[in-house]
Amino acid sequence: MREECARTTGAFLYHCRMFMGPKFWWVVALMLLFVPFLTNQYAQFMINLTLVYIILALGLNLIFGYTGQFAFANAAFFGVGAYVSSLLTVKLGIPFWLSMPLGGIAAMAIGCIISIPALRLARFYLAILTIALGEQIQWVFIHWESMTYGAGGFPVPYASLGGLVFNSDRSIYYINLGVTIFILWATKNILESRIGRAFVAIRDSEVAAQCMAVPLTGYKVLAFAISSFYAGIAGGLYSITVGFVSPENFGIVQVTLHFCMVMVGGLGSMIGSVAGALVLTSLPELLRHYQAYQEMIFGIILLLILIFMPRGISGTLKRFQLFREKLTH
Repeated sequence: MREECARTTGAFLYHCRMFMGPKFWWVVALMLLFVPFLTNQYAQFMINLTLVYIILALGLNLIFGYTGQFAFANAAFFGVGAYVSSLLTVKLGIPFWLSMPLGGIAAMAIGCIISIPALRLARFYLAILTIALGEQIQWVFIHWESMTYGAGGFPVPYASLGGLVFNSDRSIYYINLGVTIFILWATKNILESRIGRAFVAIRDSEVAAQCMAVPLTGYKVLAFAISSFYAGIAGGLYSITVGFVSPENFGIVQVTLHFCMVMVGGLGSMIGSVAGALVLTSLPELLRHYQAYQEMIFGIILLLILIFMPRGISGTLKRFQLFREKLTH
């Protein structure tokens, strides 16, 4: 029974891979363009939010799954991007198209500064330090009221391009979709380059990487920079998606959510990042009719995924494929 299941699953994956040529991706692109015409307002908002979390999961997976660094300040960089992007627009009138990348750059700069002392620590100490630093940044969001408007937060104006105003979930979708596709493309190119190979070498063995003349500190700082930049860009997109920025959206709950996305989707996998974001964003919505038991059911489902799919969704699919190849040979 097990062999038959693996053979069937492997055959399905093989045919999917054969089918997913250039024409397939053109069809997917066309379908994505027409998504806003097939959904209601609430479903569209959730899709927009999912695109934001895909970018966040990619950034965390880059430093955690590919480079092997136990760094969990992702939510803080997420908040920095949201605040910088929104405050530049609210206080200085800078358009979103300029303030969003500036928010990403600000998050990247803070990430680089944090990474230098943080990388002197071992894995679990690094995790504790980055979580603590994230909480300190949230404290700044709450108490620097003259700049951040304090715990109450503030509304974010609509994004605009010339005379075109993106004042609906459907129009914001195209912004989020375009940025997400670009981030996916950039990540793919990074991972296939010398930089990506260096990240994986550091994750597998720092001693072996040093023997191959890989400068550990430089590449670790680079991984922090890229990851925090992604989180900052996601923060800018989140601010226009929700239309409001508040400190409570960038705390320890977000750290846990991002971590679960990476673990459920699969460490060291771009497809896993996308799958984890899809599952963790849509699952609470699927359970909203069971409000009294929502948290319990959500926790049980996550626990079952981690027990029966310890390598995540992408790792399980790869395992089925490898098992099928062994059977055929």
